[in-house]
Amino acid sequence: MAIRLLSSEVSSQIAAGEVVERPASVVKELTENSLDAGAKNISIAIEDAGRALIEVADDGHGIPFDELDLAASRHATSKLIQSEDLFHIQTLGFRGEALASIGSVSHMTITSRVESAKEGARLRVDGGVSSKVEKVGAPVGTTLRVENLFYNVPARLKFLKSDVTERRAIDALVTRYALAYPNVRFKVTDGKQATLQTAGDGDRRAILAALYGVDVARQMLEVMASEDGPSTMLLEDRSSLRSGHPSTSSGHPSTSSGHPSTSSGQGMSLSGFISPTSLTRSNRKEITFFVNGRWVQEFSLTAALLQAYHTLLMVGRYPLTALFLEIASEDVDVNVHPTKAEVRFKSQDKVFSFVQRSARKALLAYTPVPSVSPQLWGSRSVPSEPREIGIDWSVAHDGEMQNAEGGMQNVEGGMQNAEGRMQNATFATGVPLLRLIGQIGSTYLVAEGPDGLYLVDQHAAHERVLFEKLMAQRENKSIPSQALLVPEVVTLPPQSAKTLTDQLPFLNRFGFEVEEFGTNTFQVRAMPILFSGGDPASALRAVVEDFEEDESPLQAEVEARLAARVCKRLAVKGGQTLTSDEQRSLLHDLEACQSPRTCPHGRPTMIHLSVDTLERQFGRKGAR
Repeated sequence: MAIRLLSSEVSSQIAAGEVVERPASVVKELTENSLDAGAKNISIAIEDAGRALIEVADDGHGIPFDELDLAASRHATSKLIQSEDLFHIQTLGFRGEALASIGSVSHMTITSRVESAKEGARLRVDGGVSSKVEKVGAPVGTTLRVENLFYNVPARLKFLKSDVTERRAIDALVTRYALAYPNVRFKVTDGKQATLQTAGDGDRRAILAALYGVDVARQMLEVMASEDGPSTMLLEDRSSLRSGHPSTSSGHPSTSSGHPSTSSGQGMSLSGFISPTSLTRSNRKEITFFVNGRWVQEFSLTAALLQAYHTLLMVGRYPLTALFLEIASEDVDVNVHPTKAEVRFKSQDKVFSFVQRSARKALLAYTPVPSVSPQLWGSRSVPSEPREIGIDWSVAHDGEMQNAEGGMQNVEGGMQNAEGRMQNATFATGVPLLRLIGQIGSTYLVAEGPDGLYLVDQHAAHERVLFEKLMAQRENKSIPSQALLVPEVVTLPPQSAKTLTDQLPFLNRFGFEVEEFGTNTFQVRAMPILFSGGDPASALRAVVEDFEEDESPLQAEVEARLAARVCKRLAVKGGQTLTSDEQRSLLHDLEACQSPRTCPHGRPTMIHLSVDTLERQFGRKGAR
């Protein structure tokens, strides 16, 4: 084919594909423009998950009448003049591509007025074609209305996610900017319902409370650290932590345009909140970083934060964080990716070390170091007199198996009684009758079977037991429920609240009684008796969280997948000491399960060491 220049229409849509990936991309670009304009109030309205309408209105500086047409042109911006300015960027936008890209794939209307003008101006852009600017009455600020997004790019429209996923992406984005700019009042409406509204009073902890609930906001640890040269200073304010308010009212320093600024020679500063080790999530989605007021997805910053939590969190658990790094503009390159979501640091190792040390110091300052004691391994005291070398069955729980002979007799009797059942059972799916020996590390149960030793993961085993009991009760349509003495009120982030609202019918069929109790807030009035004593808030969060484990065995059935998530959250945890009766009951319940070898997510509940394997390991039978 001959080489030819692309038409302006095709080139515009190609360029738009780099900037506008989904409705949330439009909200991001327009919100950043509002913040660059010094807006103190930003109102965002969406319909049909942003496909039908996205409207962002602000009270910023506005766009003059004679510049409005130019503002919708490609590579037109007021934030750069010469190439050297790329190394001193202090605004969120600078490429001059956002409005042109959005206008090329939608019906876009811009209405704006500056304070010095008596009338406003309006410009319509349909598929990249601009109309004539007209004078209209309008308040000071800018209102940008985007309708029928991707109407002329059906391929992009086809590959958008479900409405719930797209709405969650928008809510998550605005949530992050609400935390980064606490002095700005944000309001998000989906149709007629307000999903997010902040006061704009500079209180970040109040925003955390609105997003995650008062209990979570109260637990969050405040980080305030600054570095000037080689030394690092951590600023602590324990009184602010106890009172639940940030120690600063302004949230973070800002320039006149509303963006944080760190001039050259001032080093770095880090502020925000991190969660204690007792408050975690199953994925990294709640780890948020802003660099000079810009939300970024930088792997090195996330790695530095997780390094600060090293040895303090269980595998597969991640903290909740909202951290804001201020660094000299010439020390960070934001001109890396069209979406401006990636940055590069001039001194990568220095930034990594600063973030890691600052977060670690805050954790150690607020979190007491746990003391190791024999009670971690059970209630039995350590004998003061030395024992003779050999097997001593007297250490078994509650005097069980006083001697080896009696223990073996019990095993033989159990084997005889279960002989018929074991002949029909296949060891690939079922388990034989097990004799409890004890608990190791408050996490694993040790049991003996007729064919060797079994190590049972108490969390995975209890998860399987709860799941099969709950599903059996559902099959019989008889899930007993128990009303809570005091209803539990749970507040979720906007994106999670929408998901939970969609899943409420499923929860109610499983014996829960959950109802909406205000914006992004729910009230748990009853729970299944099977989960009595469990935390209702954990059960609700389990429904909306994405799990790290493979749920492919349950993809075909939504109810089974939700039941598995709830059972996982409410099952006994690793590190929880169980009494002998609890251990024995768990083993018996596991034996009765139809699929006792794995938890509902496919993770193994036990490891089997056969007698033959043990003999080989100890050199009694052949080579290793």
